[in-house]
Amino acid sequence: MRKKMLTEEQERMERILKKANNRLQDAPLGTLRLSSCRKNVQYYHCLPGKEKNGTYIPKEQDRLIRSLAQKSYDEKIKRLAEKRLAQLKKLTKDYDEEEVEQVYLREHAERQKLIDPVEPTWEQQVEQWISMEYPGKEFQEGTAVILTQKGERVRSKSEKILADYFYQCGIPYKYEKPLYLKGFGIVHPDFTFLSRKTKKEIYWEHDGRMDEPGYARNAIRKIQAYEENDIYPGESLILTFETERSVLDIRMVKRLAERYLL
Repeated sequence: MRKKMLTEEQERMERILKKANNRLQDAPLGTLRLSSCRKNVQYYHCLPGKEKNGTYIPKEQDRLIRSLAQKSYDEKIKRLAEKRLAQLKKLTKDYDEEEVEQVYLREHAERQKLIDPVEPTWEQQVEQWISMEYPGKEFQEGTAVILTQKGERVRSKSEKILADYFYQCGIPYKYEKPLYLKGFGIVHPDFTFLSRKTKKEIYWEHDGRMDEPGYARNAIRKIQAYEENDIYPGESLILTFETERSVLDIRMVKRLAERYLL
């Protein structure tokens, strides 16, 4: 996540530099000098090899005045962007988000027992997250009992497919962990994960009866509630859908898991 932020800042500086360079291509020769005279500002056009203090520019030549001022600004921006890009490229080249953790992990196992790391390792964070208990959502009497390979009860065959895939891939999850959404209430995302990249929770909702109008309306309303709580699809919310004719695509599940969870 931190390296991503550095990369995004590098891309931002590259865009800024490109824009400044493009504008400088059409900039006029010389520079602008400002002089105050009796509370009035006068403008002078300074050209190489010409009069040192420049040639007076009448205010009627507003376009030239603005172009010269813009040129000076763009040149400063160019120098700044080039400086920052050099620093960012050097930093991102050898930056490793896990380097602090690796210092601890490279220690001998017996030595690790004697050390209190400055930050918990990823495995320690996951263990702590998994160990936190939560009240699960109750099953109504008479509903089918569907068990995962992990021995956990779920509500549908599709949820079993998802849970089994996560279990086989060694992806820790919490099933139907309650989540409060402001303006909506308590929801129970089908699966909750701890993101290795962001160190924050990611939610997976599988909406399995989207061809039923009432179900679809409720699903859309819930997705909107997620968004109103700054939980957006493609960021910290993963969505899969299913209808009677369009069943869960395990290939898409694998792609989503690889993109957001692995």
